[in-house]
Amino acid sequence: MIRIVRDWRAVPAEARGASVALGNFDGVHRGHIRVLQAAHAARPDAPRAVLSFAPHPREFFRPDDPPFRLTLEAERAAALEAQGVDILYELSFDRAFAMIAASDFIADILDRGIGACHLACGADFAFGHRRGGDVALLRTEAEARGIGLSIVPHLDDAEGPISSTRIRRLLQDGYPERAAALLGRPHAIRGVVTHGDARGRTIGFPTANIALGRHLEPARGVYAVTATLPDGRVVRGVANIGRRPTVAEGAIARLEAHLFDFEGDLYGQELAVALHHFMRDERKFESFAALKAQIVRDAGEARERLAADFS
Repeated sequence: MIRIVRDWRAVPAEARGASVALGNFDGVHRGHIRVLQAAHAARPDAPRAVLSFAPHPREFFRPDDPPFRLTLEAERAAALEAQGVDILYELSFDRAFAMIAASDFIADILDRGIGACHLACGADFAFGHRRGGDVALLRTEAEARGIGLSIVPHLDDAEGPISSTRIRRLLQDGYPERAAALLGRPHAIRGVVTHGDARGRTIGFPTANIALGRHLEPARGVYAVTATLPDGRVVRGVANIGRRPTVAEGAIARLEAHLFDFEGDLYGQELAVALHHFMRDERKFESFAALKAQIVRDAGEARERLAADFS
C-alpha cells in the first residue's frame, strides 16, 4: 500500500531518504513513468517516492477554468502505486506554499523536509514562487547538498512529446484509444455512484451514475467501457458521457455506465470506469422509444468491441 505524506514539516523517519520523482503527474502517463524509472534506476536501494501537489497548481491559480484533471488524487495515487511507488509526498498547494522561493523549496522541503537522497524530473520542471526555479538551479543546489539528480528528456512518439495536455486534447476529440497509447492504459474516471432518475432501469438498462466533478470532460457520447468495482472485479459495459438531451436537456454532464451481466447495488460505492472506444456522439432522439432502440444497438456494439479487445 502506498504511503501518503501530506506535511513536509513532519515526515516520519521511515519516509525519509527516498529517491524522489518531482512533478504534478496528472495522468501518470508514459512520460511520467520514464521519470519514475530514472529515480529508481539511480538509487534502487532507496524507497521509491513522488513529490506532487494537491490541488494541482493550475486549479489553485485558475479556479474558474473548466475542469481539466486526468487523474484526481485517489486515482493518481492508485496509478503511482501500480508503478511501484512506495511513498507519495502529496503537499498541500495553497497561497503560503505558492510563496516559497525556489531555493527554499530545495533547502527546506527536498533536503531538510523529506530528506531526499536522489531527485528525478523532466527537463522543463519549474518550481518555487512564480516558477522561479528550473533544472539548472536544482542541479546546482542538489549537488551542493549531496543529493543526486536525474534530468529526464521528454519521451516522444511519432507525433511529438507525450504530455498531459496532448492526452487531454485526444480525449476531448473522442480518441480514447490514442490517449490510452500515451497513458499506457485506458483513461479512467473514478467517482462515487449517485442516484439518477432510474429511467434506465425501467427499460432494462440500469446505470451507475458518476458526476465528472473535477475530471476533464471527454467528448460527449457513447463509449465501450470497463468498470473496476470496489472488490477489484472488472466488468464490461457501455457508458454515456454528456447531458442526456433526450430526457434531461440542460442537465450537468455526467457519466452513466450500464454494466453487462451485473446485478448488485453500487450506490455510494466508488468505481473506476475506463474508456476503451468512442462509438458515437451524443444526440437528441425524437422519442424515448428511439433512444431505447439505439441503446440496444450501442450495447451490442460495445460487447463486440470489448470481446475483440480481450479475446
